[in-house]
Amino acid sequence: MLTLDVEGVDLYYGAARALNGVTMHAEPGSITCVLGRNGVGKTSLLQAITGHQAIKSGRICIDGVRLGATKPYDRAGRGIAYVPQGREIFPLLSVRENLETGFARLPRKDRFIPEKVFELFPVLADMLSRRGGDLSGGQQQQLAIGRALVTRPRLLVLDEPTEGIQPSIIKDIGRAISALKSEGLTILLVEQYLDFCRELADAAYILDRGEIVHSGPGSDLDLPEVKRHLTV
Repeated sequence: MLTLDVEGVDLYYGAARALNGVTMHAEPGSITCVLGRNGVGKTSLLQAITGHQAIKSGRICIDGVRLGATKPYDRAGRGIAYVPQGREIFPLLSVRENLETGFARLPRKDRFIPEKVFELFPVLADMLSRRGGDLSGGQQQQLAIGRALVTRPRLLVLDEPTEGIQPSIIKDIGRAISALKSEGLTILLVEQYLDFCRELADAAYILDRGEIVHSGPGSDLDLPEVKRHLTV
């Protein structure tokens, strides 16, 4: 289990400000959803947390320890796993080889694929020798989440896992996320699919133009004033 705190974070791309004083908190063993329209800073927030983008000011802490300028691979070693938007699996590697890329930050004794990956996503067990690029979009998303789980994370960061995915696999992914929460994993989920978040979220934050414009329990996602921030 892991606690995440983001405090007053500013992030720039050149002169353009992507995040403006963003503050948020993720409780251990909970699902925290970040929602917002396209281009409001959701992916920038996740990249700041995972170390893929440097912040200008503010603090990001796990279990009260400031991450500072630590690199993505160091954050992975501290228990942060990132499933990026677009999945970014290796298309020419087999499913097994894709999963095994998660071994890099593990001690030798832990370099095996946990059975939990196949319990959550049985299709992967049937496709271990198939190339990643030959999988459907939904299967690739399951593979990307499975690869993150191989790293034995304490915080799972997911960037729009439902994007371009068929409804049946969206339900499978939702069930997997709920199961992982029940085992104590802290989950940070960026989404645009409101119904998906409504079913899963313990806490919800809404970003607009790089700022948090709403924060509260997941049940707030039914409020009209919250939905207004999400309409195009």
